[in-house]
Amino acid sequence: MKRMRGCLRRLVAAYVDRVGIGTGLRWKLSAAIALVGALVAVALSLVVHNAARVSMLDNARDLADERVLIAQRNYELSGRLNFPNTKIDDPELPPELREKAEAGRRATYVAERPGGSPDVWAAVPLKDGHVMSLHSGFTDRSSDILKDLDQALVIGSIAVVLGGSALGVLIGGHLSRRLRKAATAAGRVAKGETDVRVRDAIGGVVRDETDDLASAVDAMADALRQRLEAERRVTADIAHELRTPVTGLLTAAQLLPPGRPTELVLDRAKAMRTLVEDVLEVARLDSASERAELQDILLGEFVARRVTTKNPDVTVRVVHESEVTTDPRRLERVLLNLLANAARHGRAPVEVTVEGRVVRVRDHGSGFPRTCSPRGRAASAPAARTGPAAVTGWA
Repeated sequence: MKRMRGCLRRLVAAYVDRVGIGTGLRWKLSAAIALVGALVAVALSLVVHNAARVSMLDNARDLADERVLIAQRNYELSGRLNFPNTKIDDPELPPELREKAEAGRRATYVAERPGGSPDVWAAVPLKDGHVMSLHSGFTDRSSDILKDLDQALVIGSIAVVLGGSALGVLIGGHLSRRLRKAATAAGRVAKGETDVRVRDAIGGVVRDETDDLASAVDAMADALRQRLEAERRVTADIAHELRTPVTGLLTAAQLLPPGRPTELVLDRAKAMRTLVEDVLEVARLDSASERAELQDILLGEFVARRVTTKNPDVTVRVVHESEVTTDPRRLERVLLNLLANAARHGRAPVEVTVEGRVVRVRDHGSGFPRTCSPRGRAASAPAARTGPAAVTGWA
């Protein structure tokens, strides 16, 4: 049984994929409204049909009762049957109706016929002990009225289903659009744009669960932004506090007697000062207190000049010159960091290639181990964020 259910589920899923039936929120909501509308329409149609049929049969029974009563009076006065469809002691009279008439009561009865119109009977006891009965069928006019009513109910039910489906598509589409906008705005928040307001992105004046979701995401973004700002302030404060003692340490190291230990202390002190300055600059950039000074430069010429000045042993090759807009000072720092990493962790010769807007720094070291290969090809420093120029490096 479970295997059959699994096969059936896979067949339905394959059919849905093949015919392209949407499974989004709007289509699910439309299908739900259409299903409920169809069930309600069918139930109401059955109720209306049965109520109309019962009402018509009651009218037919009342009419038959009046006619048999008039026929009884006429028969007792004249002694003759002057009304059509009236008989005395009809052998086809239903037993239930015969028992009531023999008991001295006037009664009516409806006999259902399979696949046909019902028969209406009326019976009344006579003074001589016999039973007069009247037999009439359900009129063609009543049958036509029921058929017209059924046709109208079918058309109305189809209209209700189609209208409900259209309404479901409209409501589901509106809700789906709001959710998509909320998802897009939340994605921007996840990328770091904490100033994005999801509530403003989805719009609308009616408050619903989507607004609650947007408000929750906005509150989360505000908390995230406050936490990031607090971390930036702490980082900047720590770097600023370290700047003075590091500068003092570097000055004191320069006063030491010349020698290998002094060179090691100076090298580490300079590295620490560079690190502190980098942290301060990143903190200022994150807090938007410092902006990049953009300039249009020839990338190949700029790289060749800077590399030749700082590292004459490095080979620079310009494959294709390109003009870029970037911050020269920060681009130089990224480039020098890559060269320093290549010299420290790689092996000579070091080559710098400029191809359009891309700068590649390559050394001839052993590279990363195989276990680190998925992460080995990574930039030693990020590309210059202030312009379209990209800088990559391999250790």
